[in-house]
Amino acid sequence: MKLNVKLFARAKDVAGADTVEVELPDQSTVGELRQALTEQFPGLGPIAGSLLIAVGNDYADDFTPLVETLDVACFPPVSGG
Repeated sequence: MKLNVKLFARAKDVAGADTVEVELPDQSTVGELRQALTEQFPGLGPIAGSLLIAVGNDYADDFTPLVETLDVACFPPVSGG
């Protein structure tokens, strides 16, 4: 399946784009997406484990299955006051 993944903040800067296409086998999970993103964009490695990934309208854990028709977005952790 091909996913268009929306990236924000630092993830967007590292990838050099606000949306990237990632190809994964059918029935892949968010964890497999996280791994594919770091392979495609090695600069994401240091923040990959802390990326918040939303599938559809909800944040997802690494075991959440992916569906090609749902929106996927990655948000790096945010700090500040």
